[in-house]
Amino acid sequence: MSDIFARATSINHDFISRLITPGDKAVDATVGNGHDTIFLANLVGDTGKVYGFDIQDMAIERTKNLLSAHNLSNRVLLIADGHENIDKYIQHPVKVIMFNLGYLPGGDHGIITREETTIAALKKSLSLLTPHGVLSVVVYSRHHGGEREKQAVESFFESIPKTEFHVVKINHLNRLSSSPYIIIAQRND
Repeated sequence: MSDIFARATSINHDFISRLITPGDKAVDATVGNGHDTIFLANLVGDTGKVYGFDIQDMAIERTKNLLSAHNLSNRVLLIADGHENIDKYIQHPVKVIMFNLGYLPGGDHGIITREETTIAALKKSLSLLTPHGVLSVVVYSRHHGGEREKQAVESFFESIPKTEFHVVKINHLNRLSSSPYIIIAQRND
């Protein structure tokens, strides 16, 4: 049995798996190597849909191959564009939107999520959530510019009215302050 507390992504998956039901719509705002995309595709079932965003062709291709290998391609629409453009592709409510900030593991570490585009995407994402929908962000800050992005993301979530969203931060107390952690916002209504 694996320890779900060992990795921020495992904690995030455990939480989100309790929310999504077959037929839901979800977004992987930072596709990367496709692990969150596969996770969401399994949860939404044949009647649901996952929208996956990434600016890197390598990430889209890796995810496309992973989806094909798991026979899940029909559940996912991959979009080769930045998450800050989410509103150009999605105009209907979604249950969950997931972000993993930083860079593509195994890819070019010079291509990173950036404070400006991340904050723009988070603002747009909040308006797309269903009642009780969730926006989750796994924050990595070790990359160049990561500390600024981390501070901007925290400020963004701190400014959300408590009458509209519950916001929690989950981090490991016995690890470095630069270790990945999670921020989750859930719509109240």
